[in-house]
Amino acid sequence: MNISLPELEQAINYWRQQRPALGEECALSPEVNALAGAYAMMIIEHSSGIALESLEPMAQQLIAAWRQASAAANGRL
Repeated sequence: MNISLPELEQAINYWRQQRPALGEECALSPEVNALAGAYAMMIIEHSSGIALESLEPMAQQLIAAWRQASAAANGRL
């Protein structure tokens, strides 16, 4: 299964709302940081999507949780 760049952006924004940056340095939360690496690689490689299996386990779990939350919010569960 793949995730598209717009979907990854949505997942990052979801986790930014759930766990906003804190402190004067505005450090990213571990959740956002885990997804930011994949996002950066997609931008650098001009990729429109990436295989979930190629992501770190934490990023895979975060995307799965975001998809589940999105489906619940849209009444699809």
